[in-house]
Amino acid sequence: MADQDDGAGFLRSFGLQLKLLREREKLSRPELGARLGYGEDQIASVELGRRIPKPEFIDRADELLNAGGLLRAMKEEVQRARYPAFFRDAAKLETEAVELHVYATQAMPGLLQSEEYARAVFRMWRPLLDEDTIARRVSARLARQAIFSRTPLPTVSFVIEETVLLRPLGGREVLRGELEQALLYGQRRNVEIQVMPMNREEHPGLGGPFTLIETKEGRRIAYVEAHQDSRLHTERQSVRGFEEQYGLLRAQALPPRESLALIEKLLGET
Repeated sequence: MADQDDGAGFLRSFGLQLKLLREREKLSRPELGARLGYGEDQIASVELGRRIPKPEFIDRADELLNAGGLLRAMKEEVQRARYPAFFRDAAKLETEAVELHVYATQAMPGLLQSEEYARAVFRMWRPLLDEDTIARRVSARLARQAIFSRTPLPTVSFVIEETVLLRPLGGREVLRGELEQALLYGQRRNVEIQVMPMNREEHPGLGGPFTLIETKEGRRIAYVEAHQDSRLHTERQSVRGFEEQYGLLRAQALPPRESLALIEKLLGET
């Protein structure tokens, strides 16, 4: 089923297990929430599959409800369920990456998106997403940004088309917040943001957006996504082609310092 493929079915199953364990222990939602440090509404949202519980929530609930590891056993799948099916394998690789290089052509990369910008993007998806799915996907997108402060720090770079910075998805105020967020992330030691100007007469990235991932084992993988479908390229010859494209994109794009100056200028004009 489509919504099961999106993880909603698994989250509802987890929530039902939590509810049954809570009732077995004769605890109300407010009582369980008080012991876990959450409100009644938050417990209800988890039990109904509308909220993705954090790993520490699952560990503590497993202990308090004497679940014997039942909830803990589902922890990894709960985290995977936050993503649409076509992105789950790439999301796992992203969390383990030592290097991540992103080329973006239509919207700001998910790793750089503010909450308001991400919500605007998901509201524009077709077929339309329901509100619960939008909330899950926004939460998942923001959670991915933990990569910027992970230890050891990964190397993360972006090449973003200038048109992306001009497109006011969600409105001017949302764009302003997004440009501010990009500036903040661009100032981190392990992050480089480059803008590809519209006036370039040659362009090596006309095939569309992609992401290059290097794992801690030294594997190099290319991720390509289009129309809610995706593919992970692992063959060396194929990955080498994407690496060549990205190298040329970085060479033709504005340097990081000039790119941040341009973003700051656009922010002042927005």
